[in-house]
Amino acid sequence: MTEASKPTTGMRELTLRAIVLGGILTLMFTAANVYLGLKVGLTFATSIPAAVISMALLRFMTGATILENNIVQTIASAAGTLAAIIFVLPGLVMVGYWQGFPLLETTAITMLGGILGVLFSVPLRRALVVDADLPYPEGRAAAEVLQVGAASAEGAAENKAGLSALLWNSLVAAGFTLLTQMKVAAGEVSKWFSVSAGATGVAGGLGFALVGVGHLVGLSVGMAQLVGLITGWWVLLPILTQGGSGDAETLANTVFRSDVRFFGAGVIAVAAIWTLIKIAGPVIGGIRSAMAASKARHAGTVLAVGEQDIPIGWVFGGSLLVLVPIAWLLWSILAGGPLAGSAAILVAGALVFVVVIGLMIASVTGYMAGLIGASNSPVSGIGILAIIASSLLLVGLLGRGGGEEASAAMVAYALIVTGVVFGIATISNDNLQDLKTGQLVGATPWKQQVALIIGVFFGSLVVPPVLNVLNETLGFVGVPGAGPNALAAPQAGLISSLAKGVLGGDLNWTMLGYGALAGVGFILVDELLGRAGKLRLPPLAIGIGIYLPMAVILPVVVGAVLGWFYDRWAAGRANPGFAHRMGVLTATGLIVGESLFGVFYAGLVYATDSDAPLAVVGDGFHIPSIFVGLGLFAGLIALSYARTRKAVTTTV
Repeated sequence: MTEASKPTTGMRELTLRAIVLGGILTLMFTAANVYLGLKVGLTFATSIPAAVISMALLRFMTGATILENNIVQTIASAAGTLAAIIFVLPGLVMVGYWQGFPLLETTAITMLGGILGVLFSVPLRRALVVDADLPYPEGRAAAEVLQVGAASAEGAAENKAGLSALLWNSLVAAGFTLLTQMKVAAGEVSKWFSVSAGATGVAGGLGFALVGVGHLVGLSVGMAQLVGLITGWWVLLPILTQGGSGDAETLANTVFRSDVRFFGAGVIAVAAIWTLIKIAGPVIGGIRSAMAASKARHAGTVLAVGEQDIPIGWVFGGSLLVLVPIAWLLWSILAGGPLAGSAAILVAGALVFVVVIGLMIASVTGYMAGLIGASNSPVSGIGILAIIASSLLLVGLLGRGGGEEASAAMVAYALIVTGVVFGIATISNDNLQDLKTGQLVGATPWKQQVALIIGVFFGSLVVPPVLNVLNETLGFVGVPGAGPNALAAPQAGLISSLAKGVLGGDLNWTMLGYGALAGVGFILVDELLGRAGKLRLPPLAIGIGIYLPMAVILPVVVGAVLGWFYDRWAAGRANPGFAHRMGVLTATGLIVGESLFGVFYAGLVYATDSDAPLAVVGDGFHIPSIFVGLGLFAGLIALSYARTRKAVTTTV
């Protein structure tokens, strides 16, 4: 495991310049992610780009430290997660409840949920970061970037080799991604075919970042995701598409979205509950430990830097305090509407829902971040489960019916409550990743937790104006007045449709139920493997493998296998610790390069108002681009690992 390179006591950490730089990057990256996510359906992780930019700028200032750089990336990491609110809030425009994105309400939903996410994840740090043996791929990668940057000036041969591996692989990943955006090389390769009267296929994204993530998460998670992929695409799809119409690709993808993803959501739901049961003891222990640490601090004991969280009393008090403006927000939304007569019970029910479901989701998303990384966690799947739960809450409180106006108001209210819970999910998913980075570089936990609250504040301010600009200039698909280049916002459309489905009684409960039953089976298999001493297959990772598209899962599986082979080779070297670290830096570089290019590309998309601003060839080059992409991807991966192995054997 990566360790801090030197003692960090007394180093500058939560400084004004770090806060200012982190705030500026958060404003920029949040705007870019909101725009890019709605425009082309993707976002980029912001922690590593922020760390690289921070090191580039702060190194010219007197006394800059690794801990200041860590604060900058912690603040800016909020940009990559807060942007996920686009999975929910556009649904309010799509259902006709909002005509735009009101500044106060949009900011409040984003900010209050995000702050609760930080607070709820504080007691989880001890359980899921300190005591749990989870890989935290992006947290480790960010720590490696910071440590290599800090150590590069020292001149040691190993540090130079590590920096060289990081830079080389960053350039490889960025260069290849550039070629895919130029359309010279394919970014994804797929083959669709009929199976009897059904359809399925094989699809793989040619993404270096996903390969890097696979290397870091390890073989157990990679094989679990492969099981999920096989279950979803090669078992369920051929069965569920029997007798369907249309070409194989259209049929397979349509059934995947309408049925298989719900099956995967059912698996995730059961696996999440099982995960909660398994981590309940450590989480309670973490809360007790936090309370004991707070008591010791009050008694005058000086705690070690790594034990200094935000005091647990402040966490409880702060959480209760945040619930007050949430209650006011919900009350003001209901006032004067068709649900005003039931406002008291609706607000009370929503507050209980936010606390109970929010705490559960914070635990699950934190665990998922540790298992497969924050960027690859199926947060939209958590959104699906949250909107179903919040809609069921409304059905339980008010029942169905009440007229068209009341039904529309219930859908909107469910979306708003889900928006708050979604903020908790995304930030807790991110926060524990940041705290893992902090643990590895010797940071002070409470300073990082405060830094992330600052990041939430900055990011929340920029979400509403960006959403309004996009709504006014482009609009959303299906909304009256939308332009020819209207934004699809598929996740928001799905989540709003789910709210309508639950409240209208026509949700796809069948596939959710089958998925839940399968989840129980996967849990039993994993437990039996554990008792037999075999390779574990975490059921949550299997559910993720079913829920996410094959194009995302397959390169992660490839990366996990490559990482396993590399680590076996590294274990036999004269300096296995250095050899292993070079492998981590190779994977980290692949993530860094693609992430940095994502920042650049988001700016280009905005500046040119084009989905493909770098394309130099047309659709006629598609077939050649597949061969170019596959050849380059395989060749560059092989070259990168060969280069790393050579560096390990020649570095003295």
